[in-house]
Amino acid sequence: MARRKDLDGSMSAPTFYGKELRWHREAAGLSLEQLVKGSFYGKSYLSDIERGERRMPSDLSRHVDAVLGRNGFFERNCEDVRKARRGPHASYFEKALEAEWRAETIELWSPCIVPGLLQTVPYARALVRSAHPAAADEWVEEKVQARLARARLFEDDHSTPEYWEILHESLITDALLPPQEMAEQLDRIVGLTERHRITPQIIPRKCGAYPLMAASIMIMTFPDAPPLVYTEASYSGDTMDDPALVKQYRKAYDRLRAVALSPEASLAKIKAAAVDYRKGEQPDRLE
Repeated sequence: MARRKDLDGSMSAPTFYGKELRWHREAAGLSLEQLVKGSFYGKSYLSDIERGERRMPSDLSRHVDAVLGRNGFFERNCEDVRKARRGPHASYFEKALEAEWRAETIELWSPCIVPGLLQTVPYARALVRSAHPAAADEWVEEKVQARLARARLFEDDHSTPEYWEILHESLITDALLPPQEMAEQLDRIVGLTERHRITPQIIPRKCGAYPLMAASIMIMTFPDAPPLVYTEASYSGDTMDDPALVKQYRKAYDRLRAVALSPEASLAKIKAAAVDYRKGEQPDRLE
């Protein structure tokens, strides 16, 4: 029997949970590979949970309880772990935030705003302030800096996911910021594209009806876990892993991509709009 490790009650809920999981696994004489066998997850996923770096999904918690004979212990407690806040991000975004850093591919459709990973400081500040007009300046800046910190994802050549972004044309041609700041926002997208960190596409304003018109979604795939879909509204978000639903969103996203301009044409459009903004002119709309 493995010797029980001391557990520090002051540690974070995910870390405490992970240490409990590791102790029970080792007490049962199981390796990471043996414990995840028969689930949809890889050993690296379970290892991250044991280190407190990932939250336990419900289906994996049920699998672990069954293998370890824990009578529902990990399933009962995984919800509390998932609710443990880490940083100033909205609680409904926590699962997507965690997944974002470990994704192999990230595909987004953004009909209303430039996605958080691509935002400049003025753009992020304008969005946070518009959503929380009475908030203190310090609180707004904390949110802005947390959003910008996510963009470190693009700085590591070895862990950067394949990132595909579909934007509606209005995000390029309808200024949310003053012209020079809009130019800087578009320059940010161009720079990431030319560094081969992202692939943008644009949905033309007058393309008619198209898939996912009423949804903003992010689809993430992983080397060691099933894919996830994240949808978001102004003050709420939902992360889904139901295979049938993920498949439906996956098909809709592929159809949306077929409607969009090519990556080359989209990049040219973004560059041209940035030039127009720098000259103080209104970018041309696609007719």
